[in-house]
Amino acid sequence: MNSILIIEDDNIARLFMEKVLLFEGFDIRVATDGESGVAALLEKKPDLVLCDIMLPGMDGLSVLEFLKGDGCIADIPFVFVTALSDREALRRGMCAGADDYLTKPFTAEELLSTVVSRLSRVKMLRQQSENSIFQDKIALLCQQTTEREREILLLVGQGLTSKEIAARLEIRLNTIEVHRANLMKKLDAANAATLARWALIAEQIPASTK
Repeated sequence: MNSILIIEDDNIARLFMEKVLLFEGFDIRVATDGESGVAALLEKKPDLVLCDIMLPGMDGLSVLEFLKGDGCIADIPFVFVTALSDREALRRGMCAGADDYLTKPFTAEELLSTVVSRLSRVKMLRQQSENSIFQDKIALLCQQTTEREREILLLVGQGLTSKEIAARLEIRLNTIEVHRANLMKKLDAANAATLARWALIAEQIPASTK
């Protein structure tokens, strides 16, 4: 369930967004001004922020500036909610890094379309990043380890001890220990649990390259 933080001081607009998004199954939190919105951001990281530009006290531009300045939350999609008269502030907000905007008044369909498209884009980008990292690790395994070491790594992943691996492969125990030490050094693995995680990656290497 995706979580959304709504920062909006207008009761009618806030209740409308909250009602629509709750009905669609989103986890919703609300704040009525910039300061409480920032506090909510720090308390629990949402998956997306809907923020009015013209807020009492700390305005939406300042909330965005705070978010972009904190590395832990800077990647949260940020959508401005704005009136037609806020065009100059909106322009500055988009230049500052806002992902999208909704102009009041907007329909439930427009709200949902904006929210879903932003969340889908973030999911796609994260999947691409994770896949890239995974492929990099597979490449590292292929480049840095020998076929025998990867064979031993797979057996480590199955939970076998060095003694059991030696018996399975019919080689000396001290040879297994040397291979394991080499694996831990090459993969910067502190313990057997880390090696086991590398074994999961090794399982994805095509048979022709193992």
